[in-house]
Formats: sequence, structure tokens, C-alpha cells
Amino acid sequence: MTPNFKLTEITSFILEEQTELTLAEICRACAAQADMIIDLVNEGVLTPEGSTPDHWQFTGVHLYRAKVALRLQNDLGVNLAGAALALELLDELDSLRAHLHMLEGT
Repeated sequence: MTPNFKLTEITSFILEEQTELTLAEICRACAAQADMIIDLVNEGVLTPEGSTPDHWQFTGVHLYRAKVALRLQNDLGVNLAGAALALELLDELDSLRAHLHMLEGT
């Protein structure tokens, strides 16, 4: 009997905070429509530089946040406001962990 193996292609890349992405690039990286990214901006999940969608510049941090928000929506059925709240709580948790780490001196 021959074993069945499923090949999975894993694609990833490292983005620094200084990386700049346009609206089209972040849409492509997230496999999302522009209106979904615009909704994330309107909800305050993403805060790009620039005054209009044509001039928006997103960072690697924005890409990470967009992917988390979209996964919460797609995988768990969380609405946009819930995804924004979850990201806010995750940010707070990271901040508290960093503060605790600093206090412990490690």
C-alpha cells in the first residue's frame, strides 16, 4: 500500500515596520478586496499614512493586523467591530507582557 501524502506549499515573507505597501499590494498580500481593507481602515484596525486610498502607505505591522482581522472574520465568523476589539486586546496583552518582561529584568 502506498502512503498518501499531501504536499502543501508554504509561502511567507518577512516584513519590517519600515516596509511600505500600497492599497493594491496589501490587498494582494491578504487576498482581500480593497473594500475590505478600506473597512478595516474605517474601523480603526489599520492606520495608514496618506489622506486618500490612492495615497495610503501600509507597513508590515498593518499587513499582520489585516491578516489577523481577516482570519478572525473568515475562520471564526467574528464581525468587523469584534475583530477590531480582539486586536486591541491582543495589543494590550503584548504591552503588558513587555512591561512584565522589563520588570522581571530578563
